[in-house]
Amino acid sequence: MAVRGDELVAFLYSDLSGMSRGRAVPAADLEQRLASGVGWVPADQAITPFGVLGDDDPFGPMGDVRLVPDPATETYVDLWPDVTPLHFFLSDAVQIDGGDWGACTRTLLKRALETFRSETGLTLLVAFEHEFFLEGDEPRPFFSFDALRAAEPFPGQVTAAFRMAGRPLETFLPEFGRNQFELTPVPRDALAACDDASIARELVRETARRCGRRASFAPIADPDGSGNGVHIHLSLRRDDGTPATHDETRPGSLSEVAGSFAAGVVRHLPALCAVAAPTPVSYLRLVPHRWSAGYACLGEHNREAALRIAPVVRLPGSPEPAAALNLEFRPADGACCPHLVLSLIVLTGLQGIREQLPQPPLVHADPHSLGDEECERLGVRRLPSSLDAALAELERDEIVRSFLAPELLGAFVSMKRKELELVADLEPHDACARYAEMY
Repeated sequence: MAVRGDELVAFLYSDLSGMSRGRAVPAADLEQRLASGVGWVPADQAITPFGVLGDDDPFGPMGDVRLVPDPATETYVDLWPDVTPLHFFLSDAVQIDGGDWGACTRTLLKRALETFRSETGLTLLVAFEHEFFLEGDEPRPFFSFDALRAAEPFPGQVTAAFRMAGRPLETFLPEFGRNQFELTPVPRDALAACDDASIARELVRETARRCGRRASFAPIADPDGSGNGVHIHLSLRRDDGTPATHDETRPGSLSEVAGSFAAGVVRHLPALCAVAAPTPVSYLRLVPHRWSAGYACLGEHNREAALRIAPVVRLPGSPEPAAALNLEFRPADGACCPHLVLSLIVLTGLQGIREQLPQPPLVHADPHSLGDEECERLGVRRLPSSLDAALAELERDEIVRSFLAPELLGAFVSMKRKELELVADLEPHDACARYAEMY
């Protein structure tokens, strides 16, 4: 019989590589650690997925920060009798005197949401769709019930893990890829939804381990296959909770404020790709005809558009259109840091509201099928075709850069330039395999 050890509780943060890193403490010491947290090293924010620091990260060997857990993020799952419970918190990285640390993405998101609410009177309701590959089975027909049942006991156990963690699932399905699945937690306020996105990855990985499997959120595992997107659904809410995204009289039924929000996001999409699709192999996914978003434009029910107005169901018993309408941001993938991506979506959307930008034209066709003249008329632009090009867009976009503290931007660019160097000589299949191992 397996013997369980002493329980450890981890204090984690989602770093710039989209990985959960941190330290664990004995559960017996948890109460005294909740306020003081654990020590951490600033340079760890500049670690590539492959465990190598960027050459010119802004921290070097200097400095100390603390990981202070947020009690609202406590995650506890005790489903498997042969191992100790999965128990962790997400944390804010703070200065040793408790002050804000400029490279903490969770703090960046909290400040972005505060600014958004103070300037607009609005909040955001958000849900993340997660796609991942589950290794270990012979391939089954895509989207089939056969594929769902063949994956048992994983689907039932991961659903139970989310429920036990207090983050129930809205949907779970086999996807359009070999051994690929998708799950979506229920919509939450923006910070909680981002926390749920980081937590979801760890719940999926842990459940897969306990089922003798391995889950990977890598952007793409095969250059000729499907990619793992992280589609981010957003709707605007007033302080009283009523929806503010919908206006039946306007194109796509987007309200004026939602249209300006969309315009800000679309304008800055090339720079946003650097953080949303943050690996070299991400750009094997972001190509035309993959339904993964190859173009910077706003579409209605259009899966080739980087920003899409999601459909409103009008069947009896469905939510009212005003409550159901939302925008779907499609370029992000499983290597992104959820808190960083959503921060920049919120802030670029806010910039569109500040400038009262007009809503972008709706694109009702595959953008790749449009001629140059039509693309110019509709403002359709091809997204960057490589991480290098996306980083160049980020470094050129003064507005997006202004949203990031110098140390955060420096750490991110340094780490990503190093990452490009580390995989520069790999063929696409080998690069995909390496990322599949890491994520």
